[in-house]
Parts: sequence; structure tokens; C-alpha cells
Amino acid sequence: MTRDLSFNAVMGRKSEIMKKSVGIDYAEFESGSISFDYERMMKETGYSLQEIEEIQKQTTVGNTPLYELRNITALARKYAPEGKGARIFIKDEASNPSGSFKARRAATAVYHAQKLGYKGVIAATSGNYGSAVASQAAMRGLKCIIVQECYDSKGVGQPEIIEKARACEAYGAEVVQLSVGPELFYSFLLLLEETGYFNASLYTPFGIAGVETLGYELSMEFREKEGKDPDVVVVTNAGGGNLTGTARGLIKAGALNSQIIGASVSLAGLHMASDEQFNKKSFTTGHTGFGIPFATWPDRSDVPRSAARPLRYVDRYVTVNQGSVFYMTELLAQVEGLERGPAGNTALAAAFVLAQELDQDQIIVVQETEYTGAGKHILPQLTFAKENGIKILKGDPKDEVPGETIILPENPSKLCVDELDLGKIKKSYIRNCINNTGAQEVNHEDLEFLVADTKSSVEFVKSALEELGVNLKLEEK
Repeated sequence: MTRDLSFNAVMGRKSEIMKKSVGIDYAEFESGSISFDYERMMKETGYSLQEIEEIQKQTTVGNTPLYELRNITALARKYAPEGKGARIFIKDEASNPSGSFKARRAATAVYHAQKLGYKGVIAATSGNYGSAVASQAAMRGLKCIIVQECYDSKGVGQPEIIEKARACEAYGAEVVQLSVGPELFYSFLLLLEETGYFNASLYTPFGIAGVETLGYELSMEFREKEGKDPDVVVVTNAGGGNLTGTARGLIKAGALNSQIIGASVSLAGLHMASDEQFNKKSFTTGHTGFGIPFATWPDRSDVPRSAARPLRYVDRYVTVNQGSVFYMTELLAQVEGLERGPAGNTALAAAFVLAQELDQDQIIVVQETEYTGAGKHILPQLTFAKENGIKILKGDPKDEVPGETIILPENPSKLCVDELDLGKIKKSYIRNCINNTGAQEVNHEDLEFLVADTKSSVEFVKSALEELGVNLKLEEK
């Protein structure tokens, strides 16, 4: 019998396709109107943290260098109040085989695919995860297909995305490049169904558990080098997997007092799914166009239940402007002699400012999450911005208007962060839970889940639900 390949038919088979391609029946973890057993789902990977460390060692993933940025720390102290200016460190994830922290996610996912007998893996990503999956698949002898949202309707692609396609192809992967729009998920599902390959999604438990080794390493290394855990860990936030996995690893190490701060590039006002605005942004990841939607509704991802749930772990969430990230990328290269990509420098730009709030004996650490070069370099990115009508200026970063200007700080004192209202973001998440599940009432299980998923309190969640007019069915268990 011929399968119906229409958009609606393929989307209607989504759950069936996902179950076959991931090997997880997500329905087993669901209960109540909203809740599901997140921790049980994470345990279903079947691998302990120590086993994942061994899996990653097989393909030389992890155990990346930790550097103290003494020159940048000294510069931050020039602008800090007396006695302030924490020591700034970086965890150099560009040292992984494919040049980014996402090798940790890919190593676990591809290993699991091989263990289950899949002949190949597929991932839908325009970012570093594509090359990470391609690299790990090559090491384990599996076929690999990467599906990218690459071009606008005129066939114009961003230098950074095109660079990542080149990297995937260098590792032997087939790259399917699409224009911006709803065809991405449809094409992805169709390929999974046609090939029978493993869905090496960014958002499976395997992918998130792979990042836990990063947080665990941070704690162990700082205890060995400095005799304590880092006071603050700043994580570039997009889809939430980096923040979730790093935080979980720190918790498993017992580093319960390390503050987790998410950082994103502010692209307020730009719509990520807009054909017209697709090439108006100068960052393809680490920005609010992913960070806010995925924080307020994680299950928008390519699996039924995302394992990346940043609101469970984040303590603060800040943004920086595009110009500050470009500025920090050049500053790192010229002051510390390290050239790294913009994703990690999003967190570093934030850390430079946040360090000035902390005492000099405190430690703030950033993940330098990616390599740089070719389309990732600031010069092709700024050139591409100019070609798309963006004005490149020097001045106050606060005056930047995404899609219209990129403002480079006049000097380091102009670097700044904007604090996002986590309470507002958490309420948006609760509202999305109600809207997307159609829940008419919330029971004890749902309430407890929402408290955990927002790292809040019973009172906070009850208040948010009452504002939405949701009935609370909270009889004693």
C-alpha cells in the first residue's frame, strides 16, 4: 500500500515515526493533564554518568582544557568597584573532535544508535550539532544525514550556516538544505520514515545526558585546581540543552551552590520563522529567537518530550547585544590570544559584566563552546550584515535595534547585560502548558511537575494558574 506523503498525513504519523526512530515510548512517562516523569525519562538512557564518560573517551570527547583569562580579568577589574572583579575562566569546548561542546551530545546519541543496530543517524540542525553528529557517525561507521534550514526564499544563505554544512560534508554526511519555513520538520520526518535511521535529536535524554559530563568536569577540575566549585557558571542558551546538561552535571557532582546564569544574544523584534527576517540576524544560535521560545515551551522540539528544560535549573537569565559579542570575540583573540566562535563569546561578553558584580576571590566560568573560522568569523558575518542593509556602528550597545543596526561598544566600559524577568518567562511557560495540552484542571501531579519545571514554588504556580482561570483539583492523595 502506498503511503500518503502529504504534509498533513506525515505530520499525523509523527508519534509513530518518532517511536521507531528514537526507541523511546514517551507515553510511558506521561500522567495527569500536563505532567510527565522527567527524571525517570532521563534514567531510561540506561547509562550512568560514568558510563557516558567512558563512551565519550572512546571517541576522544570531553576532558577539555580549563583556562584562566588573566588579562580579561584584569581588564574587568579596571571597570569594577573596589574589591570587585571575579576571576574569569573558560572551559575550552572547541577542543572536542568536531570543534564544539555538542560532540558530547552526539557521542552518546550515536553510540546508542550503533548499540541498537541502526544503520545511520539523522539530525535536524543548522548549528554545530550537525558536524558533531557527522563526526561521531564517521568514527562509528554509521551513515549520516543532516537536515538544515539554510536559505531564504531567494536562495541566500548565511555564512555561518553554509560553513557548518561544509563541515558536515567534510565528515562524510549528506546535507539536505532547505529554505526557512514549515518544510523542515516535514522533511525530517519523511527522511526518518524512509531510511529507518536513528533520530539523533538534540533533545533526547541521550543528548542531554551527554552534556552532564561537562558540568561534572567543571566541578571536579575546580575542586582540584582551586579547592572549591565555581561560584557562577555562565552558559550560552538557545534550545536549552547546554544549560540543562551542564546544570545536571554540576548537581551530580554535588556543586549545589554554583549559580547558573543563562546568556543569549538579544534579537528582540525579529521572527525566526520569517523569510524576510531570516537573514536580518547575525547569529544562528545562542539568541533569544531560540532561547525564549524553547524556555517557554520546550516540547516544541523534534521529540514528543524534550529533555532540555532550562527553567528547571537557571537562576538568572541575561542578554547581550550582537555588537558586544563581536567585540568580545576580537577582545579574546587580541588580549588572550584565543580565537573562538561567537556562541561561546555570548556567555563571555555577559561574564565580563557579571564578574564586576562579584568579589575578586570568586570564580566565574564560561564555556567557549565552538571553534571559529570561515563563515563563523566576525568579518564575513559583519560583511553579510552590511549586505542585508544592517548599519554597523560604534556607540552604546543599548541603542542597538536587531535587524537594523549592530552597535559595537566604544570601549570595554560600555559592555552591559539586560536582565530578563524569569518570573514572566515562567508564567509564559505555564500558560503554554495549558494552551498546548488543553488542560481544564490541574491535579497534584501536574502541580508538582510545574513547580519542578519552573524551579519555583507551589504558591507561584497556583497564582499563575488562577490568573489563567484553570481549576485546581488538589484533593489529598
